Amino acid sequence: MAKHKVEITGVNTNEIKVLTQSEMEELFKKFKNGDLKAKEDLINGNLKLVLSILKKYVGKCDNLDDLFQVGVIGLTKAIDNFNIDLGLKLSTYAIPMISGEIRRYLRDNSLLRVSRSVKDLAYKAIQKRDELTNELGYVPSYEMIAKALGESELDVLTSLEALADPVSIFEPIYNDGGDTIYLYEQLEDKSNASDLETKLALKKAINDLSYREKSILDKRYIIGKTQMEIATELGISQAQVSRLEKNAIKTLKKTLK
Repeated sequence: MAKHKVEITGVNTNEIKVLTQSEMEELFKKFKNGDLKAKEDLINGNLKLVLSILKKYVGKCDNLDDLFQVGVIGLTKAIDNFNIDLGLKLSTYAIPMISGEIRRYLRDNSLLRVSRSVKDLAYKAIQKRDELTNELGYVPSYEMIAKALGESELDVLTSLEALADPVSIFEPIYNDGGDTIYLYEQLEDKSNASDLETKLALKKAINDLSYREKSILDKRYIIGKTQMEIATELGISQAQVSRLEKNAIKTLKKTLK
């Protein structure tokens, strides 16, 4: 398979340093104690995470330099919020944040612009869904959201679909620094008779999670909020959010084995 080199103006990508785990841990300790030089070293030592994501945009985007800068912003946010004491890899936490930052930039600067009124309705629908979920203890239907907003169900659905990013089937949806899982690997195979059993098992596994765990997974992977945003919203620490998210995913994996 051909590999695409990412050309970034003013950056020799061949000379970008990759930090070892021990170097990373030491720099995080210094950074948490206020050493901004350590933060700079962490950013420079993880730039290849940004480049790994930019590879899929080679030949599809006119200005990779801009995307690189946006990706670095996502990396910086990840480093600011990351808690190395939880035993997770920075790549697992940072890659979704970098990808999300780049997708938001492309969406906001796309030639295909979504009208302000449609965006506003979509944001109101998301906010109302969160409110109703907290009140009812379960995720409300689109009909319930529309009724609460005084809008038609069709308008609510249309606004949410317009706000969603189009996703390639070759979109990486998980990477722990080793093997990458792509979206197409998770798509339904209609010829497989075990699909229904898998869906039922997944539904049961999700229902067995606590309300807070389900809420965090919904906010993280459906709405796309960061752990810090969820922590502020729930009035708990980012470390607690990370622990609850990790436990929820571990429970789902164990149930589906």
